[in-house]
Amino acid sequence: QVQLQESGPGLVKPSQTLSLTCTVSGESITNNDYAWSWIRQPPGKGLEWMGVIHYDGSTYYSPSLKSRTSISRDTSKNMFSLQLSSVTPEDTAVYYCARISWRVPRDWGQGTQVTVSS
Repeated sequence: QVQLQESGPGLVKPSQTLSLTCTVSGESITNNDYAWSWIRQPPGKGLEWMGVIHYDGSTYYSPSLKSRTSISRDTSKNMFSLQLSSVTPEDTAVYYCARISWRVPRDWGQGTQVTVSS
């Protein structure tokens, strides 16, 4: 059974870079049956898909966040990471990592709250 766990700072200052890591167990991130995404939910709003990293390391980002987002991976540790630059208070959200199958998030981490504030 796959498990995903987000980790990273809960508080980031405006203009800084938000960095989160998703540690995956029970499945290899290089398995070509799956992709791996970051998704967030601002307070009082719906889910927002941020981007995806595929089994071969290729990435694709939400057009609205593309200029500020980077997703990378460490296959030796079976983890993938999110970096979001130049954050503002509008980036305050619960951030989730998820396993994607047939373009649908099938498995989710528990989520981690990130607040952008000085």
